[in-house]
Amino acid sequence: DPRGLCRLDSRSGDLRMTTRFLRDVWYMAGWSSELGNAPLSRRLFDRQIALFRDRQGQPQAIADRCVHRFAPLSRGEVDGDLLVCPYHGLSYDGTGQCRRNPFSQAIPKTAKVEAWKVVERHGALWLWGGDAEQADPAKIPDFSMVDDGPGTRVVRGYTLLEAPYEFGIDNLMDLSHIEFVHKGSFAGAGVIFAGKHEVVEREGTIWSNWWMPNVRAPGHTQGIYAPDMICDHWLDMRWDAPASMQLQIGATPAGKPRAEGVIVEQSHILTPAGPDGTHYFWATNRHHELESEQFDAFLRVLFQKAFDEEDKPIIRAAFENLEGQDFWDAKPVSLGIDAGGLRVRRRLKAMLSRESPD
Repeated sequence: DPRGLCRLDSRSGDLRMTTRFLRDVWYMAGWSSELGNAPLSRRLFDRQIALFRDRQGQPQAIADRCVHRFAPLSRGEVDGDLLVCPYHGLSYDGTGQCRRNPFSQAIPKTAKVEAWKVVERHGALWLWGGDAEQADPAKIPDFSMVDDGPGTRVVRGYTLLEAPYEFGIDNLMDLSHIEFVHKGSFAGAGVIFAGKHEVVEREGTIWSNWWMPNVRAPGHTQGIYAPDMICDHWLDMRWDAPASMQLQIGATPAGKPRAEGVIVEQSHILTPAGPDGTHYFWATNRHHELESEQFDAFLRVLFQKAFDEEDKPIIRAAFENLEGQDFWDAKPVSLGIDAGGLRVRRRLKAMLSRESPD
């Protein structure tokens, strides 16, 4: 498995599969709004992590297990810059160092837990998977298109996929599945079959784009364009490692520049929880009906149906249908339209090999 290594458990003699995840990349740990005054526990790349805000409101991330008797630190409380263990009161700062022992002035030298660099940007919490000293915030993918701002309304959400994150990438980088999976939500009356697909690599990103000229106005233009208006329609999906994707959905009157059209920007960001679970953070913007909470509710219902009721079951079923076999060993057939997802899988495999040559 390109995501795993077989290792011998010295205690039992059993051969076990240990999943590997990229380290030197930025993972989305959650929406900024999820982290308030109380700690937040989240499993990321198979590690349980406690996130909390210090007295300045800056996010911190440390291992969610006290070194004393292994209680979850996230069940404790924040005291200034410290996260207090709920079991015996050892208190840790954002570097993972224990700074307070309520029973003694002495703090054991080994009283330290792992810590990760966290940066808050685009309404999200970004966690660097590797050495904090190597973390470069300039490498956080650009999701400014779903920032809150004048003339823009953003709706955000979350779901948990019951499959490895690569299967979520497959789904998002090959939007041809819309016509078959999303018949109750996004299906576009076959317009994608009239389109042209291309895969483009640009400055470390991979794009999987659809161009559909001379089609009827797509659903996202409802209330703006007449339903029978003939438009040029596009779907441009950008991938940044490991699994941060940005989708631009656009339509403009046939022959007109894209900039004159109706454009919706979305983020689809996947973070592995573990070997067979994935956090799926999504957001969508709009530039009309900015004060409409009813439209917000409509979008949440629509996305819940599309992601939870339509995408999740087929993604999980496809993963389980491999019955533990490696994706590449199963010899997947390519249809051309899936070239974006296949190229991403190869890129991830190469990146893992560079980080862990053995």
